[in-house]
Amino acid sequence: MRITNKMMTNNMMSNINRNKLHMSKLEEQYATGKKIQKPSDDPIITVRALKLRTNLTEIEQYHEKNIPDAMSWMEVTESALDTVNDILQQINTYCVQGSSDTLTPKDRSFIVQNLEQMKEQIYQEGNSNYAGRYVFSGYKTDSSLTFMENAPTLNYSITEDFDAEQIQILNKVNGRYLGSDIDGTSPLTDAPELISNYRIQLAYNNTSKTEPVVVRLYDKNPDGTMSERLPSLTIAPISANDPSAYSPAATDAHYIYETGEIIFGESVYNDIRTADKISVEYDKSGFQRGDLKPEHFFNCTMSDSLTPEKDPVIFERDMKEGQKIQYEVNFNQKLTINTEAKDAFSPTIGRRIEDILNAVNDVVETEKNIAELEKRLSDNSLSDADREYYEKLKEMMNTQLGLEKEVMQQAFAKGMTVSAKEQDRVNAAVADLGSRYVRLELTENRLSSQKVDFEELLSQNEDVDLVDTIVKYNVADTIYKSSLNAASRVVQNTLLDFL
Repeated sequence: MRITNKMMTNNMMSNINRNKLHMSKLEEQYATGKKIQKPSDDPIITVRALKLRTNLTEIEQYHEKNIPDAMSWMEVTESALDTVNDILQQINTYCVQGSSDTLTPKDRSFIVQNLEQMKEQIYQEGNSNYAGRYVFSGYKTDSSLTFMENAPTLNYSITEDFDAEQIQILNKVNGRYLGSDIDGTSPLTDAPELISNYRIQLAYNNTSKTEPVVVRLYDKNPDGTMSERLPSLTIAPISANDPSAYSPAATDAHYIYETGEIIFGESVYNDIRTADKISVEYDKSGFQRGDLKPEHFFNCTMSDSLTPEKDPVIFERDMKEGQKIQYEVNFNQKLTINTEAKDAFSPTIGRRIEDILNAVNDVVETEKNIAELEKRLSDNSLSDADREYYEKLKEMMNTQLGLEKEVMQQAFAKGMTVSAKEQDRVNAAVADLGSRYVRLELTENRLSSQKVDFEELLSQNEDVDLVDTIVKYNVADTIYKSSLNAASRVVQNTLLDFL
């Protein structure tokens, strides 16, 4: 085969360009620190890099955004629950003090003032929010747990569920004598007496005084479903001032709208206590600042008298599943971050405090009336008839005071029981929250390790070994210079050398 000068020249240029291209590639790797500069350089590295970058981006989203956000939410929730637990402990302590029969009027006044403040503070803790989102409101994160302002125009039709264990035995002083009796002239024949009855205490007082309550009883079927007993029980409202309000006939029931109580006669109680679920439907109009919003606890319908043209708003809750707010904290892993109000708060503690306040106020009122009677009896100008009347009334009121103190001590004792149960509820919520927080921390630690692993894999896939690259570059530079030197010696003879 004949080798021509042109062939040698072409091969020489080709070799020089190839060496220069290789050196240029190594120079780019050295300057950028990356193995490839564009996908076409190495499709395998490119595909692997895209997958690794996607995985790393997801891990960073979970590790740097989702998990810290979830942790902050749960920390705010835990702080509020811890505060509620402390308040309930103080309520329990005050109830222990109140159950003693050695209280002075000053002691009772101090306890009442503190209980009122603590009741308000418990529900105020339920308004805790994180980044403008209320943490105890389920899906309605823009809605506070309580009314922040008075809402006199709102009307709720509420369905509240009970079980037989929530039917309470209520002791009440019947035939109380009031301050108005001091100036009365009617004969004092009936002494106050302590009566016991059965009641269901609704979540709210001052309920509708025109609309009746409907009590529906349900029995559990073998398959777990509920069957309603028919007919339902419809109870017309009655005032607490009615003399028979707390003493219904055995076959009757009274719905006292001012106090939000349903009082059952003996026969009615024996019937309803066998039901697996007791559902009470009632209306409540007008809410005060600090009242719990019904939609966070019950199925209900809300309307506003200011806008009668608007359709009522229906709130339906799945009491079993609840309203779980879940964050995706890892690949195909979701974690519930919220604690619902129904799992941590209850209208019960507020209603029990109201019972205590009412019982204490009754005692304070009777003590005041007795003091007024003693003042009048000290007047030597009293007629014999008036003195006899005041002495008889004082005797009746002293009997009444003894019964009311007994009721007050029982109210404090029930407050101890309820506050302890509410503490158990809060502790259970804290324990559940804590277990989820621990899972979140474990996930965070695992993601932190995965992030390091993926970053290392990404580096191994994309990054060059600088030492190795420098060595290769120096070799390529030597080869390139050698090819230039060799080229300078190729075809040195020309036509002039032969002339």
